[in-house]
Amino acid sequence: MDKGTFGRLLRRARQRSLLTIEGLAEASGVSGRAISDMERGHSLPRQSTLAELMDALGLDEDERSSLVRAASRRAPQAVVPRQLPPDLAQFRGRDAALATVHDLTDRVTGQGGHVVISAIGGMAGVGKTTLAVRWAHQVADRFPDGQLYVNLRGFEASEHPLDPGEALGGFLRALGVPSGDIPSGVDRRGALFRELTADRRLIAVLDNAKDPEQVGPLLPTSPGCLTIVTSRNQLSGLVAVEGAASINLDVWGQDEALAALAARIGEERCREEPEAAAELVGLCGFLPLAVAVVGAQLSSEPRMPLRLAVRELRRTRPRLDALATDDLRVDVRTVFSWSYRALTAGTARFFRYVSLHPGPAVSAEAAATLAGVELTPARRHLRALTAASLLSRDADGRYIQHDLVRAYGGELADQEDDDRLGAQARLLDYLRHNAHTANRHVSQLDPEPEEQPLDGVVHVVLADRDEALHWFRQEESAVGPAVLSLDDPRLLRLRGNCAREWIGYNEVVGRWSEEIGTARVGLDAGLALDDPVATVRSRSNLTRALLETGHTEEVEASIDAMLADLHRLPPEVRARIECEIGFFRIRQGRFTEALLHPRRALEIYRGIGRPDGIASTLSNVGWVLAHLGEYEAAIATCEEALPLLRQVGDRRFEAGAWDAIGRAQQGLGRLDAAVTGYRTALRLFEELLDDYNRAGVLDHLASAQLEQGEEAQARANWVCAAELLTALRVRDAAQMWAKAESLPSRAD
Repeated sequence: MDKGTFGRLLRRARQRSLLTIEGLAEASGVSGRAISDMERGHSLPRQSTLAELMDALGLDEDERSSLVRAASRRAPQAVVPRQLPPDLAQFRGRDAALATVHDLTDRVTGQGGHVVISAIGGMAGVGKTTLAVRWAHQVADRFPDGQLYVNLRGFEASEHPLDPGEALGGFLRALGVPSGDIPSGVDRRGALFRELTADRRLIAVLDNAKDPEQVGPLLPTSPGCLTIVTSRNQLSGLVAVEGAASINLDVWGQDEALAALAARIGEERCREEPEAAAELVGLCGFLPLAVAVVGAQLSSEPRMPLRLAVRELRRTRPRLDALATDDLRVDVRTVFSWSYRALTAGTARFFRYVSLHPGPAVSAEAAATLAGVELTPARRHLRALTAASLLSRDADGRYIQHDLVRAYGGELADQEDDDRLGAQARLLDYLRHNAHTANRHVSQLDPEPEEQPLDGVVHVVLADRDEALHWFRQEESAVGPAVLSLDDPRLLRLRGNCAREWIGYNEVVGRWSEEIGTARVGLDAGLALDDPVATVRSRSNLTRALLETGHTEEVEASIDAMLADLHRLPPEVRARIECEIGFFRIRQGRFTEALLHPRRALEIYRGIGRPDGIASTLSNVGWVLAHLGEYEAAIATCEEALPLLRQVGDRRFEAGAWDAIGRAQQGLGRLDAAVTGYRTALRLFEELLDDYNRAGVLDHLASAQLEQGEEAQARANWVCAAELLTALRVRDAAQMWAKAESLPSRAD
């Protein structure tokens, strides 16, 4: 960020603290002239000066993170989001609407006005999203800073509209903000979003909005931005409050509908039966979605006369209640049922089960699991459903189902008495079981207990870390809706088990904000089932996530609750939790207390004869002793641990022991020995692909190199640590950048 951004943030923080410049100068010890220069955007503070200012202002963790990030002298890499869905090749008509929206675009780019289109609106299936995406694609070159897109799920069958805070989190990540730097709460996320887009020219498409309250926090305020909102509601509040323009999109005219049908089935076919073609689109109510579904079905039946399709469409019942009107020609369920009845029995059953997926996109493996079929026939069914326009595919190859189609499929599942509960149970267990498999290649944490998957759950073969991470990314958008919304009490244990398995991935990529929600589900499940092991493990995951995101107000109560449950745990689990509580105390800087917990764990492991636990816990004890300044004891403890760690093959804690030795040697002033210890730890963490701990050792190594006068090497290692943590979306990345930028670069 530039100096002006830092100045604005500092001024707002000072004013919120009710301090004058002179008052802040007196409280911080920084001169009033220096503070004035910073607020006017003339200078940036050094790290020590910034710390003094933040302490004097009494800022919370989110505010401190924002100031540290803004004070970084590193020029942030420009991130240009490209989130628009693909443009529809069969787009036809809408000439008048496109002329109107292009006129609105001219106002943005020509006069600098910010325009919100609140109602590319009208009935479901009328083509609001299609028009918004076509418009955005046509004018994208006039907005060089990119395009943002989000489906707000305002009118989906799940009845869980997307929370504005979650949508803002997605936008901030697309704009390059590390997950750990994303603040909590809609207001703070909205403020950061507006700050980041203040000088940008971009398009934001807010699709399928429920009401103005959902949209309001997502509006960029830059004069160079164009915001396009689609909704089945008119969103008149946006028109009144935000000065939004409104476009009410009606169904197609007959000529537009015929042109769209001809684009799908061929102009010659329509010319051969013009009356039947006209009646067919009339029976579709000229609704774009209905015409698209009928056109897709007819294109798969090239020899079927259009008059026969008309007869079938007239006779098909029942109707889709959500779109029923006095005019039966706009009965979309009739169109859906006609397409559905043309499916084979196996594909029809598969369609009903896919419609039970709660997330925005479904993978082939998850779809097969829902239906309880093998992957090969599942792919065949998916191809058939895509050809029938009952599914589409996104850029990542996952399958997308329109909300109306999904609602229809869900109704059919109930009518056919399909096993909805069984499908949901299989989906949760699919996400748990394959996460457990993937964690063997990805996670650095102790594994959850092995469990056999339910019958019908697809097992994904994951040969290495890259494949495991790909699977996690593929299902990342599904696990939240599944864990949070599949709330049948009979699924409680499965939801909790699934939530606990995803901590490994969330730790590796820094999805700590998301982990808070899933960990709470696991905790609620453990409490409801009176399962002390599940309860304490989930509470530990939640505590870690709270610490990583700076939400420390619940941490003490959470640790107290874990301590109260320790007596109910098996010895191995009790020892593991003692070590984790010790880690939490380290993160709190309470090293004296931190030492008690691994020592208790060490007694347990010795009592039950667990050499692996003894070895790793000795490493933990040595690490804490090094931070307490008991350097000789730390070295002795780690040297006791090293042969045991090698014997049990625990390279991760071996690396931790060498890191602790480096810290102790540095404390004793033996800098060469410290660097040797750090480099050994670094090599081991690199071999383990543990970038999180690798960044920590680079931080320690840089501090020793700085003491040796090796400023260039120290700076390079802090830059490397910052890059690793930025990639992992960890909030500590800002601190690494600040340390690096406090030293001169080679160019300086």
